[in-house]
Amino acid sequence: MLDNNYYDLIINNVSIPLYGAEDNITLLNFRHSLLHIPTNNQDPCTLGQYPYHNFPTLYTPTSTVSIEKSGIGTVQRNPFLSLFGRGIIIGIIDTGIDYRHQAFLYNDNTTRILSIWDQSIQEGTPPEGFTFGSEYSRELINLALRSEDPLSAVPTTDTNGHGTAIASIIAGNPNPESTFSGVVPESELVIVKLKEAKQNLKNIFFVPENALCYQESDIMLGLRYLDSYSQNANRPLVICIALGSSQGGHDGSGALSNYLNYLARLPGIGISISAGNEGNSRRHYFNSTTAAPFYNDFEFRVGEPDTRFSMEIWPYALGRLSVDVSSPNRESTQQIYPTISDCRMFRFIFTPSEIWVNNFMFEEETGDQLILLRFLNPLPGVWRIRVQSMENEPLSFHSWLPAGDLISDETFFLNPNPDTTITSPGNGASQLTVTAYNQFDDSIIIESSRGYTRNGLVKPDIAAPGYQLPCALPENRYGTLTGTGAAAAHAAGVIAMVLEWAIPRGNYTSMTGSDVNRLIIRGARRSDTIIYPNNIWGYGELDINSLFQGLTII
Repeated sequence: MLDNNYYDLIINNVSIPLYGAEDNITLLNFRHSLLHIPTNNQDPCTLGQYPYHNFPTLYTPTSTVSIEKSGIGTVQRNPFLSLFGRGIIIGIIDTGIDYRHQAFLYNDNTTRILSIWDQSIQEGTPPEGFTFGSEYSRELINLALRSEDPLSAVPTTDTNGHGTAIASIIAGNPNPESTFSGVVPESELVIVKLKEAKQNLKNIFFVPENALCYQESDIMLGLRYLDSYSQNANRPLVICIALGSSQGGHDGSGALSNYLNYLARLPGIGISISAGNEGNSRRHYFNSTTAAPFYNDFEFRVGEPDTRFSMEIWPYALGRLSVDVSSPNRESTQQIYPTISDCRMFRFIFTPSEIWVNNFMFEEETGDQLILLRFLNPLPGVWRIRVQSMENEPLSFHSWLPAGDLISDETFFLNPNPDTTITSPGNGASQLTVTAYNQFDDSIIIESSRGYTRNGLVKPDIAAPGYQLPCALPENRYGTLTGTGAAAAHAAGVIAMVLEWAIPRGNYTSMTGSDVNRLIIRGARRSDTIIYPNNIWGYGELDINSLFQGLTII
């Protein structure tokens, strides 16, 4: 799990007997496991020897004030509701948490955090059933808080601040001086701090060495930990994932999306996922060519900071497509045809540029063709790609560049499309996918990713406040957070309120996350001038007061 000399490959559990010894297998869940194989020389064409979907996707954080806007204050002031998250566990999988912050302490200075699993610290004891990281219980954290040097006893921190901010928006204690309060300040927290992705996985996908990102398999292990903890505690669980990726088919078919889809259908588990912040990043291109000649040329600009990155082209299953890549000085790879598993490397003569091309006839998770392009030291300037039908018939395809900070703003498509930019795992069917709007002027935040999914599923589901939300930051500071990650945290607090009403209050004890989502969608605030659902607002603006009004018996 920790050795950079081994790749972590996601495999189906039915395949385990094909790989022999069990000491190279780590269980992820009921469906998937990790196979650990030696990297040997870390050849980029290892992706080709092993299928694309075996390599964990890489994820980055999805964020860079108004509780009243979502109807939360009205519900909490109602004496018959007064929902503050009591009895609910909030599960955060992110960059960690500053457990010393007053936002997460009771009045007696004991912690509201039930447990922290820090995957990045190996000196402590791993959780039961896991082989790495360190688990810190509430008792250990309270002992540390009473000591003169808490970090010497419980050394977990959040140097990034994103995880602390997300946790506080959901569950932080009120602080009138900082005009701050979490949505459900009486809930309790279980935290998973992700270890950074292995360097060998970054190398496979040509991600810059200093880029902060996390691998899909570690997030799945975090989900398993949260699920196990809530089952043992016999308490409802709300999971917030404010991370996203533009890798994959954008259709909810990945291993992480499938796991979330399963969990959201279990009683007592609610899931809030950020939609991503790729709406205006110019990192998505779409083409549909219905008349001859049956090819499409599109261009993208490569900025000087981007010396290594990847691009994915996902055609619809109408026929086979070839690809031809041309540099700014018009050197060309010539047509590259689809194969089962070939990986080809091209060196250009007049520039130091190198390109690895996998033109997969079909990608196993989706069954669709996938063209994966990986660039090393590309010549800055405008590159051109020609995608051509081999059957001389109509074609259509999407292309995505990496999300978040895996690439700079200086690399982009010249004719971008803002739609179909929901990041994984927000494309899954059963989890609540949340976009962000400016609660001060009721406008969508322009960077918010847009739907629908590549297979036509309505996403996002709901819009929540996500502009400069007050939040806690490490070292007992306060600040603001903007983006769909902040909006997903806000929505997670609302999910916790609904589950508190349903399960601890005994009103509907078998309520699932999927049920909560439908109630939230039904109670959404909608404008008379907009048609719903749509690919920008989903089903409307989050409004929990309207949700509970809809549950009253007339």
